[in-house]
Amino acid sequence: MDEGGQIEIRRLRVKTRIGVPEEERAAVQELLVTVRIKPRLDFAAMGDEIGKTIDYAALAAAIQELAMEKPRRLIETLAEDVASLVLTDPGAAAVEVTVEKFILPDTECVAVHLRRSAR
Repeated sequence: MDEGGQIEIRRLRVKTRIGVPEEERAAVQELLVTVRIKPRLDFAAMGDEIGKTIDYAALAAAIQELAMEKPRRLIETLAEDVASLVLTDPGAAAVEVTVEKFILPDTECVAVHLRRSAR
């Protein structure tokens, strides 16, 4: 996906209510979200103009808001929701999303990964 360049927001801290058991969803948890975005334009074609790229500060804030918007059972669902959000940006051609959750003992994390393209 990196031909022409990509923009990455790495391990963004998000707060959310997530988990299969209701008691797990009752408490806010911190997850990490990474998004790798393939812009529609190559970096060279952007001509150093902010309007031709992805506003990653606004996108990071929108991902954090999305995470807290509603409880979810699965991190897979959150990953799909994040991918859909990123692809609403007209400058995004494709996105890879990783969501990390810190739930299992004796592991660093559980993570899901997905890749989606704009239609």
